[in-house]
Amino acid sequence: MLKSMTSFGRGVAAGENYKLTVELKSVNNRYLEVVPHTPRTLLFLEPVIRARVAAAAARGKVDVFVQLENIGEQTPKLCTDKALAAAYLQAAQELAESLRQPLLVKLTLRNLVAMPGLITLAPQIETTDAQQAELTEVLGRAMDEALAAFTAMRELEGGRLQADLLMRAGLVKDIVARIDRLADGVAADYQTKLLARIEELLPDNVPLDEARLANEVAYFADRACINEELVRLNSHLLQLENLLQTAEPVGRKLDFLLQETNREINTIGSKANCLPINQLVIEAKSELEKIREQIQNLE
Repeated sequence: MLKSMTSFGRGVAAGENYKLTVELKSVNNRYLEVVPHTPRTLLFLEPVIRARVAAAAARGKVDVFVQLENIGEQTPKLCTDKALAAAYLQAAQELAESLRQPLLVKLTLRNLVAMPGLITLAPQIETTDAQQAELTEVLGRAMDEALAAFTAMRELEGGRLQADLLMRAGLVKDIVARIDRLADGVAADYQTKLLARIEELLPDNVPLDEARLANEVAYFADRACINEELVRLNSHLLQLENLLQTAEPVGRKLDFLLQETNREINTIGSKANCLPINQLVIEAKSELEKIREQIQNLE
């Protein structure tokens, strides 16, 4: 089944000391791009995240958000930034001197500890092998749940796109069949109109040059012949239907195939020199444009 590149999945898993929440969000992209968003203490898990997503998706920009929660019994540790405290004091003193006034507000210890960044909560995850092993295992379970929901949504949306694209491909095939039926009568119609125009313009005593008329019609028929374009166009549409029913990622193949299909239909429009055919060409191009927009969402 075809898969969409737009999706979302969420998974939660917990171990003895840590709980991880993983969210996957993907949008269209030419290639696969995995962007992990993890706390600094979990940077060692990013290669695992990229590998797991790459095993499940072939294209798309996938943002992976990982939230960490400590659930074990751990004593909080606070860190003080003494250099930052000294910088705050120095900045206050310089400000007072520049204004040529004493400090308007006396900096007490209570004022100082309220300054941003002076006291912070120390990371409670150490880089021990045991803790990394637990986090890796918990991440694996959270990723399993998130990827299952992520893949299910991609397949559901892909199925909807597949049905719509097959329907539109069928409409284009019907239009091409109508063009094919009209193509056989283009030369004969041109001959009838040309003969009527000649008879209208020539005096009654001037004979019609049948040979020149036949040459003109033959030249027009050769120049307006679209048989080769119709054969290639039908072949492209058959390939389009086949690709839409495969289980492999086909978005880039479909994009290229649609370019070739558009080229053939444009050539038919420029060569046929027939109003009904040109009207059908416009209808076909409208449907092909809708197909082109939709396949941008396919993996």
